[in-house]
Amino acid sequence: MRGTYAGLVAKIPYLQALGVTAVELLPIFQFDVQACPSGVVNYWGYQPVSFFAPHRAYSSRQTPLGPVTEFRDMVKALHRAGIEVILDVVFNHTAEGGYDGPLLSLRGIDNPTYYILDQGGARYADYSGCGNTLNANNPIVRRMIVDSLRYWVTEMHVDGFRFDLASVLSRDIDGRPLPNPPVLWDIETDPELAGTKLIAEAWDAAGLYQVGSFIGDAWKEWNGRFRDDTRDFFRAARGSVGRFADRLVGSPSIYGHEHREVEQSINFVACHDGFTLNDVVSYQHKHNEANGEDNRDGADDNRTWNCGVEGPTDDPAIEELRNRQVKNFLAVTLLALGVPMLLMGDEVRRTQFGNNNAYCHDDESTWFDWSLLAKHADIQRFVSLLTARRLLRDVAHEEQRLSLSRLIQHARQAWHGVHLGQPDWGDDSHSIAFTVVMEKEAMTVHFILNAYWEALDFELPATGGPPWRRWIDTSHPSPEDIVDWQTAKSIPGTSYRAGPRSVVVLYAAVV
Repeated sequence: MRGTYAGLVAKIPYLQALGVTAVELLPIFQFDVQACPSGVVNYWGYQPVSFFAPHRAYSSRQTPLGPVTEFRDMVKALHRAGIEVILDVVFNHTAEGGYDGPLLSLRGIDNPTYYILDQGGARYADYSGCGNTLNANNPIVRRMIVDSLRYWVTEMHVDGFRFDLASVLSRDIDGRPLPNPPVLWDIETDPELAGTKLIAEAWDAAGLYQVGSFIGDAWKEWNGRFRDDTRDFFRAARGSVGRFADRLVGSPSIYGHEHREVEQSINFVACHDGFTLNDVVSYQHKHNEANGEDNRDGADDNRTWNCGVEGPTDDPAIEELRNRQVKNFLAVTLLALGVPMLLMGDEVRRTQFGNNNAYCHDDESTWFDWSLLAKHADIQRFVSLLTARRLLRDVAHEEQRLSLSRLIQHARQAWHGVHLGQPDWGDDSHSIAFTVVMEKEAMTVHFILNAYWEALDFELPATGGPPWRRWIDTSHPSPEDIVDWQTAKSIPGTSYRAGPRSVVVLYAAVV
């Protein structure tokens, strides 16, 4: 059952142990597996053929209704486990491609209605990077999109959608961005979609970038700038401290003008489209030669640092540094204000061997290698303890409708450098600290983030009572890198030495 809906059901206990509360599936609409270069396969599924059918190859049941039944069973099983299901949906293009692509459906039904055309209809406008662009704001196409979403919610019982290249849906018949795209408001205001999670990849392949300005009141956004600025900080890039600090507290420079909840920002450092987290700390450059396009495909701006050696190494010092950097990224992703998103396998350092565009590989470079659980048990443990504490805080304050993010957002905050109250926002700074005082909780939390290549001594603020306790210090080997919240030991003194390239979290409270 590997690679099937039923196979995912078999791994639900693993997801629960990891603390996962929602899974976002790559496209499961029936797609064209041959839409890729010769010799490889379309593995990611971003070439839809039908917006109303689950992909048959993902089902272990091959009877006519087998895929539908198995998909529903998967959703029900995940729901029983307390895990929501979010679908990555592709309404920006289809598998019919450009002028030289196959005729499968919409092109033959009503080409000028379903697609945005250029040059008097002689060419397809390509804002998706895949040869064609769906004419999403045409009334007929709008209805098809909304009907598809209704189907997956009402009949298949999914909880939400992540819209691939969602900015395409804001373009009109001439490709110009609309101030109020009808299709986006149709989706947001449809009664049958009320309460459905809507997540936008708020950019497209033609340069339209709408992170922080995506139309609508209910949409959440993949925060690509969180990824970029967090990577910059931990590779000690010049001028990254101020941007990184903004990302930690919900990116107010991006979202503050909208007066929305901090959960509008979906925070991530790695996703399927790009390097895995292991490869972020192991490769300086992309290695996509196996894709058959002479390494031209995939993003060139990756903001990664290989820790001194390109690719795998037996050097224990470099491996220890990479392990620490992975924990730094995971800690920031799971503790920053917003909604954290992790890429499958990052909790065990899954690698794609430097390929940052592995869309066409159905092999060991993209599968989950379960033997990594033993090899990198310390990373998995680190994630599990982080998510357990985050969930505990969210559940404890459910009655007050306060998540951990809300608690921190409404607490008193103070920024520091190595000296209290003196943050260094300069271009050559590579460290920051901040204190969060949650008065209603009688708790103070102190964060130290040191991307400098040497250890630094940070002054600690007075707690007014209980001692500081160390919950996280990524410079320590497991199991001292993170401990159970209740068993955290007190630390003496009025300062703390943070190791090079490390994240430290201290707290003071009545345990």
